Amino acid sequence: MGPISATCCGCWEQPWDGLHLRSGCFTLGCGVIRAQARDRRRVHRPIVMPDLPARLHAFEERIGHRFRDPDLLLRALSHPSILQDDAEATHNQRLEFLGDAVLQLILTEKLMELFPTEREGVLTRRRAALTRGVFLAELAHELGVPNVLQVSTAERANRGHLRPGALEDAVEALVAAIFLDVGWEQTRDVVLGWYGDIAMRIEQLENEINPKGRLQEIVQPRHGNGALRYITLRAEGPPHDRHFAVEVRLFDRPLGQGEGRSKKSAEEAAARIALKTLETEGV
Repeated sequence: MGPISATCCGCWEQPWDGLHLRSGCFTLGCGVIRAQARDRRRVHRPIVMPDLPARLHAFEERIGHRFRDPDLLLRALSHPSILQDDAEATHNQRLEFLGDAVLQLILTEKLMELFPTEREGVLTRRRAALTRGVFLAELAHELGVPNVLQVSTAERANRGHLRPGALEDAVEALVAAIFLDVGWEQTRDVVLGWYGDIAMRIEQLENEINPKGRLQEIVQPRHGNGALRYITLRAEGPPHDRHFAVEVRLFDRPLGQGEGRSKKSAEEAAARIALKTLETEGV
């Protein structure tokens, strides 16, 4: 199949493989977007998805932002591995650096608004949960990043466009790209739209990441610091293959049991069961 050309209102025509961004406009899916290019460097070569323009158009709809400068979007979605195919290509590492800071500030501001009396340590932990790599990779899947992430030919063959690290970096780079495109206020609104109900996100994440801490937060205000106890019911197996069973109790009342290959993992499993028990009871 030959190269697919991008045309617009007659300004210019250029094959997508070896794309140069020039002053003018180019077609992105079914819409025409003005692109004021800063230079004439080749930024993407080769384009491994011939239907990339249509995919980018759909992606913009999904993330809730139409780029004024499409070069920023392309750069945000370009993994450093593209240098294997073109040593002069630009990629998203610098945008990732900026996007990490912008994302932290957006979430810091929102958390202070949502939890005006919460302690700094709790706010820090919640922000960390909302920006950790595993969560950002899941968010990338929700946004459809794997469908448009540009990686080298070799990396794509190894399914590198699905690697959690690459997806996490792309989300941060995308935040930076939007920030450079339209500034702080619109970026904040777009990013918070991705997160949806942040309080609910936090509850789900804390139950998964730190179930013991979450259980303590629920129980402590009503029953005090010493109300929860973790009792080891069993510790079996040779030293290299131990197995633990733990029960968590609220005073003398059992809330849940858990098992694991370490005491810590067994306690966390018991805490997750306890959280479900309290949720069922409406606590």
